[in-house]
Amino acid sequence: MKITRLAEGISIRRTVAEGTGEQLKAVQEIIRKVRQQGDEALFQYTAKWDGAELKDLRVSQQEIADAVANFDPQLLEDLKEAAENIRGYHESQKQQGYKLEHSNGSYVAQRVSAIESAGLYVPGGTAAYPSSVLMNVIPAQVAGVQRIVLVSPPQKDGRLSDGVLAAAHILGIQEVYKVGGAQAIAALAYGTESIAPVDKITGPGNVFVALAKREVNGDVAIDMIAGPSEIAVLADDTAYADEVAADLLSQAEHDPMASAVLLTVSEKLARETAEEVERQLETLPRHSIARAAIADHGVIYLGETVDELVKSANQLAPEHLEIMMEDAEAVAEKVVHAGAIFIGRYSSEPVGDYFAGTNHVLPTNSTARFSSALSVYDFIKRTSVIHYSEQAWSENEAKIARLARLEGLEGHARAVESRSWKKENQR
Repeated sequence: MKITRLAEGISIRRTVAEGTGEQLKAVQEIIRKVRQQGDEALFQYTAKWDGAELKDLRVSQQEIADAVANFDPQLLEDLKEAAENIRGYHESQKQQGYKLEHSNGSYVAQRVSAIESAGLYVPGGTAAYPSSVLMNVIPAQVAGVQRIVLVSPPQKDGRLSDGVLAAAHILGIQEVYKVGGAQAIAALAYGTESIAPVDKITGPGNVFVALAKREVNGDVAIDMIAGPSEIAVLADDTAYADEVAADLLSQAEHDPMASAVLLTVSEKLARETAEEVERQLETLPRHSIARAAIADHGVIYLGETVDELVKSANQLAPEHLEIMMEDAEAVAEKVVHAGAIFIGRYSSEPVGDYFAGTNHVLPTNSTARFSSALSVYDFIKRTSVIHYSEQAWSENEAKIARLARLEGLEGHARAVESRSWKKENQR
């Protein structure tokens, strides 16, 4: 990893899913074809991109049962415990509505209700992610979403991974489809013969999935446009280089575009971490992916003070921010922009990915400056309720009409005054 001084400036990377012109054109064509041809287009694209010749898009209950039977029993128990932790964390996010009553008999209120349906995308390709099933489904369930649909690209044999289906089984999800890519997003947004459309689409995917989500946004809600994985580590002399390197590589192995950044005041830790990264890369199964990420998007920044490091971390607003410092809790209090903060030596990023209970669907591309992790809040909507009594209307009619006319909206003024005209005629 290259080592540079913070005084020379920090590089803020932007990898928003713009895609190439050809990629965007391809996604638009896929969406158009799915809207026109429905299931037929899904079968064609699944054969073309995933190499799977399917006769049915929906995963049968027998397939789910077989996957659970084939799955490692210990891993099944691990997934169940992780699901309990995630559910417990998200239960605290439940919201209640409220009602404000006034002495004149009027009231205003906010009603909180779940969206009716959600489509959850689970990546396949270079790796299958049962944890993504848990992270997407559980907040929707806690929110009260009635219909939850899972889509994921099949393997060449036409099956989904046992892990993905085992996770779906644990959560009681039965509507699962073997379709991925932009075509899956189109199906969820607009529907086909087999897949009814949903109200919201969540879950990360490759550039084609990201572009498709951006294209359908507005016709259906989406969670976010996810970019490549990111990790930044704040560390001092109390940190261990081998542990810092391992944590950096935990994200670098995701994608050649993933970024891994160390911010430190210790030249010794910087040098040793760079050496450790090279050593650990040699035995990492996904070393070619991680090596490309480290070469292009890995950097170690040396700063003079902890405050300088924190300021730079807030500028980065990374997806994952680890703090391995002597007074990690105090340093964490100064962080205002990060998707998730991992405090202390034992809070390695994968703890949050799998087991702590927090959600691992996080904002990337510095969007942590204004957005948050996937949560129960993503699956609810808030409805305003207004009830004006006759007394409240009488007290405020003239004020409302004046404000309407201030904006040149005579129809608004007349609407509120129409009650007055009727009342006078009734006398």
